[in-house]
Amino acid sequence: MVCAIIFNFQFSVFNSLTAQIAGLNTLSLFDISTQGRTSGLGFDYLALYDADATLTVDNPSLLHSTMGRNGLFSIATLFDGGTMGSLAYVHDFKHVGPMVFAFRWNNYGRFQGYDETETPQGEFSAADYALSVGWGMWIDSNFSIGANLKPVLSQYEQYKALALAFDLAGSYFSDNRRLAATLMARNIGAQVTTFDGTVERLPFELSAVLSYKLANAPFRLFFAATELQRWNLRYEDPNRPTTTEDPLTGEITKETWLVGTLDNLMRHTLLGVELNIGKSLFARVGYNYRQTMEMRGVDAFNLSGFSFGIGIHTRRFDFAYARRNYHLSQAPNFFSLNYRF
Repeated sequence: MVCAIIFNFQFSVFNSLTAQIAGLNTLSLFDISTQGRTSGLGFDYLALYDADATLTVDNPSLLHSTMGRNGLFSIATLFDGGTMGSLAYVHDFKHVGPMVFAFRWNNYGRFQGYDETETPQGEFSAADYALSVGWGMWIDSNFSIGANLKPVLSQYEQYKALALAFDLAGSYFSDNRRLAATLMARNIGAQVTTFDGTVERLPFELSAVLSYKLANAPFRLFFAATELQRWNLRYEDPNRPTTTEDPLTGEITKETWLVGTLDNLMRHTLLGVELNIGKSLFARVGYNYRQTMEMRGVDAFNLSGFSFGIGIHTRRFDFAYARRNYHLSQAPNFFSLNYRF
């Protein structure tokens, strides 16, 4: 019974966080960005040439030698007292190149355990812990590559699982740096040890992110195409069926191919904009259509799928705050700081 509670908890939390189809994979800690700037736009990672080293934790191809020494800290308030966050350090090594070292955690809090007779067995904790080492290299002035190595330990009550994964990324930057694009294969790997002997898939994803800074406008546009390895992200919502029958006439009405295709296409799409207010202040907003469709209420309108954030940039540090609206009752707050030594 305890094991069932743990797994039900795992999938309910992870699916609400990442809007994934339940049961397709496990250890979805890999999918959740802890960085305030990234979360303010509603993305999993970003593509742009910038001094903000927090972006390199999720996208190692953004590492470059001018970053020097950077200390990074981020934390997010989850649901019912849980937290997640990361500690990281970025350094440019003379003979190796720029690297980022990070420790990430998801602490889901404490829970009451029961046996098969529903007898209380005391409290237990649930958490994920991940180490990551990222490395980046510039091929020339326009192209860079990067990779992350990510071992992860999950511990739910007495049950443990270990996984090992890689990220591989390639980025392009225009000469004026206003255009940036990244293609990334995330979470390539497998479980090393399992909870109960059943090997589950990691949340592998092939995705692309693009950003463009208009020359004479104080904002940058962001676009992402997600889950490129799988076309169909839809499911049959019993509250909004694609096929309906008139109770009086018996006439069948089916959703058109065009409507279904456009809906599926939009589920792969993320949109965001970052507005520069003066020299040091930024405002951010993002939209995730898939999150809206999967987490919307039956009748009430809510802000599911929308993300909001602000940022402060100075010569010494970058600070970011974000709020991501997963659904009506869950909107975690994200805080991150990048300090340049």
